[in-house]
Amino acid sequence: MNATHRFPPGIILGAATSAYQIEGAVDADGRGPSVWDTFAATPGKVAGGDTGEPGADHYRRWAEDVELMAELGLQSYRFSIAWPRIRPDGTGPVNRKGLDFYRRLVDGLRERGIRPMATLFHWDLPQALQDKGGWENRDVASWFADYAQIMFDALDVADWITVNEPKTVVDAGYRHGIHAPGYRDDARAYVALHHLLLAHGLAVRALRASGGDRRIGPALNLSPVYPAADGPEAESAAQADAVRHADGLENRLYLDPILTGRYPEDALRWIAGRSPMPERIADGDLEIISAPIDMLGVQYYSPLYVTADGERAFRHPRSQAWWQEIHPEGLYDLLRRLARDYGNVPLVITENGMPAADEVDADGAVHDPYRVAFLRDHLDAVRRAVADGVRVVGYHVWSLLDNFEWAEGYRERWGIVYVDYPTQRRIPKDSALWYRDLIRDRVLG
Repeated sequence: MNATHRFPPGIILGAATSAYQIEGAVDADGRGPSVWDTFAATPGKVAGGDTGEPGADHYRRWAEDVELMAELGLQSYRFSIAWPRIRPDGTGPVNRKGLDFYRRLVDGLRERGIRPMATLFHWDLPQALQDKGGWENRDVASWFADYAQIMFDALDVADWITVNEPKTVVDAGYRHGIHAPGYRDDARAYVALHHLLLAHGLAVRALRASGGDRRIGPALNLSPVYPAADGPEAESAAQADAVRHADGLENRLYLDPILTGRYPEDALRWIAGRSPMPERIADGDLEIISAPIDMLGVQYYSPLYVTADGERAFRHPRSQAWWQEIHPEGLYDLLRRLARDYGNVPLVITENGMPAADEVDADGAVHDPYRVAFLRDHLDAVRRAVADGVRVVGYHVWSLLDNFEWAEGYRERWGIVYVDYPTQRRIPKDSALWYRDLIRDRVLG
């Protein structure tokens, strides 16, 4: 992008993190173990043998981090709540020390004029519930709603995200085994999918029952799907079928039940040959899952190109993450598609970012022009979508801080703020300073 543009003033600009990735303190103040503690402690599961300890030590350094957010001018901060910090066994007594941590964080944000956005589930299921079957156990959805009600009553938060990226839990955690709980079983995966969506719907109902002027919705990682072929081959029936199938599993399988009250028939037929999931859909489930939401969290990282035989192809430059193609136009296409196919639900971009092997330069700064370009181009895609009438109301860069990147451990740095793990020193990268100026001036250039 060469021209200078004004960024829409009505879009709240913020940053996002998640509990297991930044908090550390995994056994402090009564926190129970999560599935990610168990998974990371299993040899060979995480690069370098890394775990969520110490993360970015945010549990102890939260006040410093809130001050940093204020210095950057963040208008919103999306964080997640660690379920095992609140209920160490998933269902029993509330751990007051854990609850008080999030109260202090929320109060600190509000005092500095930063709007909190709380995510109820960002993958760290209490291990005690995994021992009872995890997301394959339908009861976990109800236990999740109980935990959600505790948080709704405890925190002065207006914006709530129910479930973060159920697709990643299903695909990475249950189909490919590279995330917790580490299974490779389609039959189990799609049962877990249904219960994740049911948990979302039950949490929405719980918030509605509690009253107040608050917003709630899920955060879905979505990818526009394109044909890998060019020219006439791109129009072939086989290529079109491959694109539709991939879109069904990547996008419609999550969007349709939440926003239309039904699973896509083509995806459900495919699942029926691999999983008992369709038989587990009880009467009334889809009515619960499709309870009206106030916003849809959109997480965009990469497009998906598929060949006529369903294989993935890469068409654009990639980041340090092998799976991420850098294609800002994909975000524009995705936002337009959501508005076209699913109506006028407010869209909040809850994650968008890229990793790199960032290092501190001789001048003591961290220069990341590639991330500045990434953010500028993706935010311009948002600007253009809004100009075309798409209802985007918020944007959160992923991530505020360098952190534990799941199976990749600490070798990928996604933050706009550099974390020196031995000292826990924070250094705003050039991208953070650029973002600060954008928030202040609302100029993309």
